[in-house]
Amino acid sequence: MGQIIKKLPIPIVGLMLALAATGNLVLSYGNIYRNIFGILSGIILVLVLIKIIKYPKEVAESLDNPVVASVFPTLSMGIMLLSAYVKPLAATLAFGMWIIGLILHVLLIINFTKKYIINFNIKKVFPSWFIVYVGIVAGSVTAPVFSMVNIGQILFWFGFISYLILLPIILKRVLKVKEIPEPALPTIVIFSAPASLCLAGYMNSFPEKNILIIWLLVALSQFTLLCILSQLPKLLKLKFYPSYSAFTFPLVISAISIKLTNGFLANIGKPIAILKYVVKFEELLAVIIVLYVLFRYTSFLFSTNETAK
Repeated sequence: MGQIIKKLPIPIVGLMLALAATGNLVLSYGNIYRNIFGILSGIILVLVLIKIIKYPKEVAESLDNPVVASVFPTLSMGIMLLSAYVKPLAATLAFGMWIIGLILHVLLIINFTKKYIINFNIKKVFPSWFIVYVGIVAGSVTAPVFSMVNIGQILFWFGFISYLILLPIILKRVLKVKEIPEPALPTIVIFSAPASLCLAGYMNSFPEKNILIIWLLVALSQFTLLCILSQLPKLLKLKFYPSYSAFTFPLVISAISIKLTNGFLANIGKPIAILKYVVKFEELLAVIIVLYVLFRYTSFLFSTNETAK
């Protein structure tokens, strides 16, 4: 176990977040499936926390890498999602987890801004920057669990505005500047996450919904997902890197957001027939990719000849 902890790459927090989100995605098929994914996510969280406590210097050094630093806030996002799992068992503990996750994410935003925005360098920009600023919308997704929809709405607007600001900068980095190192290439998949996360946050934290905002976010989320799906086969051929975790949450949150949209449209009496097939496809794809990445990570952690890049 000691060797696994030492070898554990910090970007595995992205997989931890994805597993917690996948549990919510498959809840409609039975609570047992949700709990399985939630337990797997919880195990990774415990392992990561042990690593942070046992090897603080090593973790701090890994955060000097701009990709790792921008992926790290999936830890606080995951804590916020996992708090909803804990709520039925221990409501006070669950609320404490949610607050800790939220405060931690705010601190990570401040630290990242000081380090990478004030000393801006376009070559240190990666799609994972969306995680830092838009990722706080995970609080909007979970806010209703703790009757904190007002805070959820504030978090949504912060994340949505951040998305609109970051989008042209990150597009310039990926399409014009290019030169993304191979170990960071999987982060391109993160392009499909922010609009979907904002859509899920909007659906959950706004009792009164504006249909124009919904359709704008649906259009953005599905278009970015389509673009990413065209690149996915090529990206999956890359050898294993810890950044593989970037394949997971974007696909899961895309499936969650379109599933919420489909449910909303059905409830207001304006269902779109094709959406139920889109939902099934995105659900299946998300679960397959999450399980695949979990398998690759497990193989990596238990192998004797691979090291994290």
